[in-house]
Amino acid sequence: MSTGPFLRRILPTLFTLLCFLSLAISDDLQTLLTIKTSLKNSNTFVFDSWDAKNPACNFTGITCDPTTNLVKEIELSNQNLSVNEDLNNCVNLRYLDLANNNFLGSIPDISFLNKLMYFYVNSSGFSGTFPWNSLDNMTNLVEFSIGDNLFDRTPFPIGVVKNIKLNVLHMSNCSTEGRIPPGIGNLTELRNLELSRNYISGKIPVEITKLTNLWQLKLSRNQLTGKLPVGFGNLTNLQRFGASINYLTGDISEIRHLTKLLSLHLNENELTGELPAELGEFKQLEYFSIYGNKLTGIIPRNLGSWSDFKFIDASENFFTGSIPPEMCKKGTIRAFLLLQNNLTGEIPESYANCVALIRLRVSENLLTGVVPKGIWGLPNIDMIDIAMNKLVGPITSDIKNAKSLTKLLTKDNQFSSQLPSEISMAANSGAIDLSGNLFSGGIPSTIGELKQLNHLYLQINKFSGPIPDSLGSCHSLSHINLAYNSLTELKEFSSMFIAFEGFTSIAANLLFGAEEEILDGINRDNLIGNGGSGNVYKISLENGTDLAAKHIWNSYSVDRKIVGSSTTPMLSKGRAKSSEFDAEVRILSSIRHVNVVKLYCSITSEDSSLLVYEYMPNGSLWDQLHSNKKLTLDWETRYEIALANAGKDSSHLIAGTHGYIAPEYGYTQKVNEMSDVYSFGVVLMELITGKKPIEPEFGENMDMVSWVSSKLKNKETVFSTVDSAILEGYKEEALKVLKIAILCTARQPMQRPTMRTVVQMSEADCW
Repeated sequence: MSTGPFLRRILPTLFTLLCFLSLAISDDLQTLLTIKTSLKNSNTFVFDSWDAKNPACNFTGITCDPTTNLVKEIELSNQNLSVNEDLNNCVNLRYLDLANNNFLGSIPDISFLNKLMYFYVNSSGFSGTFPWNSLDNMTNLVEFSIGDNLFDRTPFPIGVVKNIKLNVLHMSNCSTEGRIPPGIGNLTELRNLELSRNYISGKIPVEITKLTNLWQLKLSRNQLTGKLPVGFGNLTNLQRFGASINYLTGDISEIRHLTKLLSLHLNENELTGELPAELGEFKQLEYFSIYGNKLTGIIPRNLGSWSDFKFIDASENFFTGSIPPEMCKKGTIRAFLLLQNNLTGEIPESYANCVALIRLRVSENLLTGVVPKGIWGLPNIDMIDIAMNKLVGPITSDIKNAKSLTKLLTKDNQFSSQLPSEISMAANSGAIDLSGNLFSGGIPSTIGELKQLNHLYLQINKFSGPIPDSLGSCHSLSHINLAYNSLTELKEFSSMFIAFEGFTSIAANLLFGAEEEILDGINRDNLIGNGGSGNVYKISLENGTDLAAKHIWNSYSVDRKIVGSSTTPMLSKGRAKSSEFDAEVRILSSIRHVNVVKLYCSITSEDSSLLVYEYMPNGSLWDQLHSNKKLTLDWETRYEIALANAGKDSSHLIAGTHGYIAPEYGYTQKVNEMSDVYSFGVVLMELITGKKPIEPEFGENMDMVSWVSSKLKNKETVFSTVDSAILEGYKEEALKVLKIAILCTARQPMQRPTMRTVVQMSEADCW
């Protein structure tokens, strides 16, 4: 074996054991048998062929060099391997790669492997306590990677910073807590330092400024506080820097020296001050994310004009001044997000040529002027969100070229003129919100060609004439509001909605004539069941349509009605409703899936509310997951539901519903995005575990979130949380989604990802 070292090969879920060995072993055969011994406790049949009677090159998983007949590769992917203490006998091991695997239990003792130079166990499935004391003997480590494992929480190990030869230190998502020790400054050879997704607190130590060879530094999703240390600008070789989702304060003036930056992510902190003007001269910057801070001043005029700039999100700050005109100079920008600032002036004409642009979001600013007409027809644009500004002019016929457009949001501006008939050629449009403008003329009859349309908001405009019959062809439509216009034939138009597959909200002047019948049907004779928050009734309309209606008492109602007659309606029309009820309607109406019951509309009164659903003889998603006669819901279906909900840009999810409530709701009494994210995480856990948010088996004062947390001790207990109805081959996929659910249900709101981040993770296939 000493004459034929293994070749390294990295593949997903691949076990590669690459050893530069100088053991007192005569040949490849003996070495492989030694490896077999070290893995003898594995639950696998792969080693059945690893017998001394067979040539080594005939062993399962072994590849030999055809010229020398020496072993060059060991591939043992997806074999449920486990490592025992015999690994410690490989005292001359230089290179050990156990990454991207499905091991169970703790890492065995490796304290004798003092000649190790390369050590990889990232994403390997290990749990328990990492043997940190072993590092005291490993003074030759060059690359050390243990990230993405469910280790026990432990303070930042001092032994790590004694390995002064380290080039790579990858410790992301491995439950490290406490402060980064000042000794980090001793690792002057470091080129890559990854510490994201941990529980690291305190300030970034000033000693980190000594690591002048760093090209990548990842500190995101921790609990770091304070300012970027003085001298941070010394890291002039840094190309990738991320410290998002922390509690960092102060300005970022030190960044002005980092001229080699390719990506900079500092979003969701508490940063203040202005952006350094030097950012506008960075020649390599391609990704720039600083949303969710308190930054002021202008965005440098030349930002992104020198490089193949691809992404900017500077939303949710206090920037003023105009939009930099040349961020699309190279034509490579894909996402342009500057919403929720105080930007003024016009949208630059140059952005009409951004053919690679997928998302344009500049809503909630003070922008004025006419939108460059080419923007309406960008060929790859998925979302145009320019709402809540002071923009004027028409939507032009160029929109016919926007073949990828799914969301057009222009509400609360001063757009005028007629809506072009060419809007029908943006065939993928799912949401159109033109409310609160000055649009006039008739609604184009071609709008019925938008077969994907599910949200249409045209209220508060100057539309006139009849509502086109073709709108009845929009069978995906679930939300519509045409109120406060000069439209005619409203009464006749309302009858077409009962044929829609799903209908969730309707303006006051378009109520079903799908309402008095419903109210009359809420009586004891029609009771078919009850849920966690109210009784469910089956209602048969005169036109033959069956509906299911859930009657929910408002939480503030004290005097609940007791009805004597079984045929007396239990609910009268009214207008009172709560923000919590609205939030629940939003999540129920956002799920569009074959296994999820459709919500048609909601009706409210002073003391209670109705949710009107499609009647499903076989029950809803809740029934399939939780009822005594539950049906099998396969993993692919659950996964699709999870992805469908992650893809919602504004996901106000379940609120006020026991088991879904975020911990902070008890004292804030407010529903916001972070509490929505928590609720979304609970929904994911439901899909993975098949359990209700509250179960007696969880124990007193425990819900599903705390129950799942109690199962994070090791891989075996984590696996036990997965619904037994999910086939074995899909349980690993379920665990990937569970990781997202755990992040979403972090107790501290600031530790949860935003829905935007969840969307990015799903789009990047990071589940």
